[in-house]
Amino acid sequence: MDLSQLTAEQLKELVRGLVDDRLRELVGDPDLGLQLGEALRTRLKQSLTSTERVSGDEVAEKLGLNW
Repeated sequence: MDLSQLTAEQLKELVRGLVDDRLRELVGDPDLGLQLGEALRTRLKQSLTSTERVSGDEVAEKLGLNW
């Protein structure tokens, strides 16, 4: 690839892609590829089928967080 032949937009996209790739390497999901335990799988299924919802404010309050 001849970088001198790239347009400004192409160079911008190239840099953006490189930065995205590097950030994924550094901050990637440490659990990627791991199996879910049966207990967690059951809780997740129950949560997804439940109609009960909790707001972000309620979660923050439970955890003692201030927005």
